Amino acid sequence: MKNEMEILFDAISDNEGFARVAVAAFVSHLDPTLEEISDIKTAVSEAVTNCIIHGYENLYGYGRPGEIPASQRAVNPGKVQIACLLEEGVLHIRVTDWGKGIENVEQAMEPLFTTKPQLERSGMGFAFMEAFMDDLEVESTPGQGTTVRMKKKMGLGGWIGGEE
Repeated sequence: MKNEMEILFDAISDNEGFARVAVAAFVSHLDPTLEEISDIKTAVSEAVTNCIIHGYENLYGYGRPGEIPASQRAVNPGKVQIACLLEEGVLHIRVTDWGKGIENVEQAMEPLFTTKPQLERSGMGFAFMEAFMDDLEVESTPGQGTTVRMKKKMGLGGWIGGEE
């Protein structure tokens, strides 16, 4: 069976949690393990956060009060789109922004690389997405935006522990 959903929301920090829960709810009918849900929520959170902070440079809501200069507290208009497809037990997630894009995707995907060290960003977003999902692809065009595609095979809980 095939099932799809798509959501579009403002690129602000308040919507990061919404995105995590929306995708988790989308797969809930499969009775996923807590580990599967946690992996999905973490990967979606990282992808959406990257859109907000890096794609649109909306820093409001990230960091401690006083850390963000007044010039960067304004929220730039922009949207984040999440599209999910569930087909043959595989969850396909696509997270897209139409922000500034990534100049060097390969460098951006290196663990510990960050363009926002002042926010104490760890530079592990793509590494976490790669670790928690079964497949990760990143496409970006400077000045046009970024699309992150992730896949996760669902329903592994039954045979990992030896159950059938």
